[in-house]
Amino acid sequence: MSPGRRVRRTRVAGYALRGVVSSTALACAGLVVATLGTVAAPLPDRGLGAPTPIAMAAPAALPDVPEPAATEPIGAPAAQPGGKPSQTVTIPVQVPAPAAHPGGPQLAFAAWATRMSRPTGVPQRALEAYANAHAVMAATHPSCHITWVTLAGIAEVESQHGTIGGRSLLPDGRTSAPIIGPALDGTNGNKTIADTDGGLLDGDKIWDHAVGPFQFIPSTWAKWRADAHGDGTTDPQNIDNAALAAAQYLCADNRNLSSGDGWLRAILSYNSSLNYAQLVYGFAQGYARSAQGLS
Repeated sequence: MSPGRRVRRTRVAGYALRGVVSSTALACAGLVVATLGTVAAPLPDRGLGAPTPIAMAAPAALPDVPEPAATEPIGAPAAQPGGKPSQTVTIPVQVPAPAAHPGGPQLAFAAWATRMSRPTGVPQRALEAYANAHAVMAATHPSCHITWVTLAGIAEVESQHGTIGGRSLLPDGRTSAPIIGPALDGTNGNKTIADTDGGLLDGDKIWDHAVGPFQFIPSTWAKWRADAHGDGTTDPQNIDNAALAAAQYLCADNRNLSSGDGWLRAILSYNSSLNYAQLVYGFAQGYARSAQGLS
């Protein structure tokens, strides 16, 4: 049994680990402790308490991974009547993005995800979503350098790639049952966040809950929601939409995830816990290593 699998079995559903891990534990994950400033970005995943000055870690840059291979290039001109190509669509960060393939991520990256699923252990349908987000951001925000392994690491920790609690991913990318975190009512180290969506996403008109495979707070989803299919729907329970929204969030403020420091700052903006960053890094590093040599 791999260390990752052991972590999964002991992790509480709905991530809530807190505080600074020891230098020994960080070293085991390839992280070097460095004292930096306060992490003050909003947290999309579950409304943890206000960040305080902490010791952040500077990991080594993640191993290079092969670019996900789509059946059509992301951003390629589409055929127009008369044989003239349309203009390539530029997809800005923070706005819903149209699908890059007429069949959506599931068809665009099916062959690649099939090859990658076995060595990584990540469900094929989840890999299609991460590959799509990777490719969209590479085409539209190349200075960010976010890759699918980071998104896979986050989704593993947040929801076991949408399969937590015996759930599965449906062909359209939705989870077989909605993933809804605990009430953000100030208990168990969470923030107190009163309802912001009228219960639309989480079914609670009193408190907000983190929702979906990437565990977005409804108010954060309202800002970063993404449409990965070009169908006008932005559903956080759909892993295609959620992965693209998470990528947009992580790439905000001109972040560059190609360095260990830049990567860590992005992850801690998502959840200001070194334990969390350590887990994400460990999974992402493992996926990258498993993927090396594959195309």
